[in-house]
Amino acid sequence: MPTDLLSGLNPDQLAAVTTPASALILAGAGSGKTRVLTTRIAWLIQQQNISPMGLMAVTFTNKAAKEMLTRLTALLPINTRGMWVGTFHGLCNRLLRTHHREAGLTPLFTILDSGDQLSAIKRTLRALDVDTEKYDPRQVQSFINQNKEMGLRADKVEAWDPISRHLAEYYAAYDAQCQREGAVDFAELLLRAHELLTRNALLREHYQERFRHVLVDEFQDTSRLQYEWLKLLKGPEHGQGGALFAVGDDDQSIYAFRGAHVGNMQQLMREYGIEAPIKLTRNYRSVSTILDAANAVISHNEGRLGKDLWTEAGQGEPIRHFQAHDDSEEARFLVEEIQNLRIEGEPYIDMAVLYRANALSRGIEHALFSAGIPYRVYGGLRFFERAEIKHALAYLRMAANPDDDNAFLRVVNFPARGIGNRSLEGLIEQAASGSLWAAAREAGKKFAPFVTLIEAMRAEIVDLPLAKQVDHMVAQSGLMAFYKNEKDGGDRVENLGEMATAAAAYAQESEDQSLEGFLGHAALEAGEHEAAQGQDAVQLMTVHAAKGLEFRTVFITGLEEGLFPNDRAIAEADGLEEERRLMYVAITRARRQLYLSHAQSRLLHGQVRYGLPSRFLEEIPEHLVRSLSLRAPRPAQAARAPATNFVTRKIVPAAPPPPKRLADVPFKVGSRVKHVRYGEGVVCGYQGQAPDMEIKINFPKIGEKAFLLEYAKLEAA
Repeated sequence: MPTDLLSGLNPDQLAAVTTPASALILAGAGSGKTRVLTTRIAWLIQQQNISPMGLMAVTFTNKAAKEMLTRLTALLPINTRGMWVGTFHGLCNRLLRTHHREAGLTPLFTILDSGDQLSAIKRTLRALDVDTEKYDPRQVQSFINQNKEMGLRADKVEAWDPISRHLAEYYAAYDAQCQREGAVDFAELLLRAHELLTRNALLREHYQERFRHVLVDEFQDTSRLQYEWLKLLKGPEHGQGGALFAVGDDDQSIYAFRGAHVGNMQQLMREYGIEAPIKLTRNYRSVSTILDAANAVISHNEGRLGKDLWTEAGQGEPIRHFQAHDDSEEARFLVEEIQNLRIEGEPYIDMAVLYRANALSRGIEHALFSAGIPYRVYGGLRFFERAEIKHALAYLRMAANPDDDNAFLRVVNFPARGIGNRSLEGLIEQAASGSLWAAAREAGKKFAPFVTLIEAMRAEIVDLPLAKQVDHMVAQSGLMAFYKNEKDGGDRVENLGEMATAAAAYAQESEDQSLEGFLGHAALEAGEHEAAQGQDAVQLMTVHAAKGLEFRTVFITGLEEGLFPNDRAIAEADGLEEERRLMYVAITRARRQLYLSHAQSRLLHGQVRYGLPSRFLEEIPEHLVRSLSLRAPRPAQAARAPATNFVTRKIVPAAPPPPKRLADVPFKVGSRVKHVRYGEGVVCGYQGQAPDMEIKINFPKIGEKAFLLEYAKLEAA
């Protein structure tokens, strides 16, 4: 056992570990927050005589909880079994098991995962004879979970229209069914635990007295309800309650879409009289060039608690920036740099390629596969292994060969068409000597809608180019509409859109333009060529998946307006600030070398998209960046003839050349402008580059319209 737990801590870490009262620890990326948390627990036990059972530590993942306990046993000779260290859901489950009677639950209540919950909701809707075409079970599931996460029971939901009133009724019926069956879903665990402590004063006071110290990791990712539950356990600051020790980083709050509320950090300070957070700003991961870039980008966010990371690791090499003509050139650049780094002795596993959206991985995967570079998609599946892509490929296989029984079984009831297992078993018996497709054509009305759909799609795509065939099948199959109705279906919709891009890219590279040829190509790329777990391989992942990881070399790709930051975020309140926090997280994953890349044009969702460089690139000081875009510029386009006004017969001089960078545009996104014909509107984005740059404006009466910036007659409103 170490004689001094506090040896080796820097002054800020020491202040955090030994603070006597409730505190907010603002822990920057790579600043040693896990060490601070575990040392704090060990210090409380060893030097403050706090019983291991007299404290609670809350994390967001089981992995983090296990790591905390492992480090604690290395610091102190104690048995950690029985300690209240775990995730929100895990600790709530433990509380409810202990006090099941007070919580109104059976002692052996079962926990429903997402799939089980959906099945239970479907049973509820069947019992109520609900039209599931109008009220999709997944929509009902999303409605229930969102309200539970806000702490609202069915009778407290604000229902202003018939749809929301019906959804509230289904919520109430589902709750009653779960209560009868002794079942609890994940959202219910937290809500039920919160309700238990709220209404039971004796139980609440017992736990406030027991847990003299409550510690929370990743506090910036807590929801409003999670914070309210923590307050119930902690109690008032000057009452009988103990200390609340919250560790987090508002600059890394990137889960608003999951209900995270970064405002909890400032609310904690107000409610518990914390004058200022303890800031951990010394970074033990990255060189200063990378940290300076991260500090510069995040400084553009407003309302931060504020901190600047620093290091003693030295300046390091400049950040490399590459502007590609198109996404294919960007992918080739990645391959070349990865190959060069490997020749210099850097292991593949120390390199990571990050992207904002899953759909961007396809082109990168293809380039790595073609170059024979091993890779793994971290925290997700390779493009052609994703469920929605497999469904789309199965529909395409049915178009190419309807006698493909495997494809038939995958999509005959997806999206759901009311074809159950009994009907399928009967069809399989009927098709003992032939294909399922042939049997389905003779099976009558049960399979008739599916047969009609496939036959219609096969006829409609006969004369279409390959990419159009794929696009048409994805749309007409119902897959796109199905995933658009899912709460978290955004990535799947983007991936389906990328199928047409995959087909177009294949058509450019291959002499075989047939659908069968593309399906063969997809099968090869979906083969067993991905690196095995633990094998030396380049790591591919979204920025969200990269949170908490670090690599020697990081490539951040697709840095274009509309992609990173993405269009949806730009249009949402506070969305741009969350995108900037994502960029901050991406930058701080790199230890020694950082590459930033973007493309002037990108084949995405089957269409060529012209994009401006991301504003985040412009927010990085130029002296930190070295440009690698040394290729000869493309030939300049011929000058346009001056515009002619045929009414006055006068020659109107051409407008000044349109800008090539976002910083040069005349109107910022979100600013109000006035058009001579359509009146006032709000600038919602730009697309393309000079001389074809377009400005997108949202007008209250007619919606969004795009104009060539060079000729748009606009003025500030």
